[in-house]
Amino acid sequence: MAPTLLGRVGAAVRPDWARTDTARRVTAGVLIVAAGVLLLRDGLRDSGAPVLVAAHDLTPGTVLTPDDVRVVARPDPDLPEGSVRVVADASGRTVASPVRAGEMLTDVRLLGPRLTEAAAGAPDARMVPVRLTDPGLSELIRAGDRVDVLTVDQTSGPTETRRPAATVLATDATVVLVSPESSGAGRRDRVVMLALPAPAAGAVATASLTDALTVTLR
Repeated sequence: MAPTLLGRVGAAVRPDWARTDTARRVTAGVLIVAAGVLLLRDGLRDSGAPVLVAAHDLTPGTVLTPDDVRVVARPDPDLPEGSVRVVADASGRTVASPVRAGEMLTDVRLLGPRLTEAAAGAPDARMVPVRLTDPGLSELIRAGDRVDVLTVDQTSGPTETRRPAATVLATDATVVLVSPESSGAGRRDRVVMLALPAPAAGAVATASLTDALTVTLR
């Protein structure tokens, strides 16, 4: 329907501020809608992927159960390589270093090949459990320390002049884990887990069956 003469006259004499105010309202409405769309899109994009975090502080040597972890959503760009995503992938694994409550779990925080390779810096690295001759050393060394492994032979030479003979089995081994101290009647020696290249790991493992072992700190 064509506008009437009265309508055309009214539009012509309408103040500029009225038309400007209407334009501002329309513009404001468009901006609000656009902002809502952007927020919705960002929310969908950043809702994140599931990842496991510690449900409470974890100590080295802890064998994980489902009660020790919880699943949270974190944005994909914030997830480190090797992050653990599924509870089943963590259950039964042993914690290798302290983990704070709420901290994301990654493969290098748990005993396994990725940790061994990262610690020893060799793709063929192996992890070797060692019980030291001097239990006091287990109190001094910590995960991440670098040590040399020695075997002590106390059987050579006459009894009256016998002195322990030390042989270096491996150098620059990385301490991955020192088992927690046990208590009670079933107290056991603490075990030190060392990461070494495969040949040195084999030599240390073989010697540990028959010889006394010790370490020196680098």
